[in-house]
Amino acid sequence: MSSVAVSAGGLLTPLRGPWTIAWYTYREGIRKKTLVGFLILSLLVIFGSSFMGAFLNPTTVGDVEKDIDLKLIKDICVTSISIFGILITIFVSASAVPTELENRVVYTILSKPVRRFQYLLGKFAGVQLIVLVNLGLMGALFFLLLYFRQGVMPTLLLWSIFFTYFEFLIVSAFTFAISCTATSAVLPTIGGLFVWITGSLTEYLKDVGVRSGWKGWAGFEGPSDLMEHFSVEKLVGGLAESLFRVLPNLQEYNLKMQILDKPPNDPPTIDLIPQLIIYGLVYAASGFILAYLFYRRKEI
Repeated sequence: MSSVAVSAGGLLTPLRGPWTIAWYTYREGIRKKTLVGFLILSLLVIFGSSFMGAFLNPTTVGDVEKDIDLKLIKDICVTSISIFGILITIFVSASAVPTELENRVVYTILSKPVRRFQYLLGKFAGVQLIVLVNLGLMGALFFLLLYFRQGVMPTLLLWSIFFTYFEFLIVSAFTFAISCTATSAVLPTIGGLFVWITGSLTEYLKDVGVRSGWKGWAGFEGPSDLMEHFSVEKLVGGLAESLFRVLPNLQEYNLKMQILDKPPNDPPTIDLIPQLIIYGLVYAASGFILAYLFYRRKEI
């Protein structure tokens, strides 16, 4: 397996093996036409947003018109980074492991003195390299666009990109975990989209649980009490409440409204930033542990 360029001696080193696999995953993933297409399209949308104002009928004059035009650009760019970035994240995370199963590359790698944990760690690290590079390119173009339009260092955007990566990291970890149970990228892609959509709507899930009158299982004293108070509405509310407690709240990492409304060099109005970082890392670690537990039971 010359393309992977790994040696038996190198794989004996605990960190060198995963790093070699990570670099190989990055090189192979960055060449995929679908991923390149998503990236080019996102960059075109971000770059083209600066010309959107020219196609709109001006309804205001002076600074008010300028502010509206700038808000439109920010809205388009932030939305583009979020949508195209998560699509790239899910696509890469879902296909990293199943693709090597289909190509039978994994058999060559695992025939070397490398453990499954090292292999998965390398694959996951390679996926994160791809996500970071793509997010960095999109964020850099948006950063330059705002800097030249406003003449002020948009530090709030840097914070937004930083927190956006944690959102991508969480979705990537659980998509990666699902991919370790699959033989193709279809199921992990659907699962990744589910995690992202429901994780972005967790506040609504909580609201559904409250409106349904669901008070948890502690309110039921026995089977008869359960049957007496059972209803479809409460069942849906209980399911929504359970999902709210299990799924990550991705809205915590969303700074879109702050970017639209606040000056570009203001700090983010987020309480307990270290706790929010730990929150993301814990969910990401949980996703990776699930991936390892799934993969260690897989017959290869």
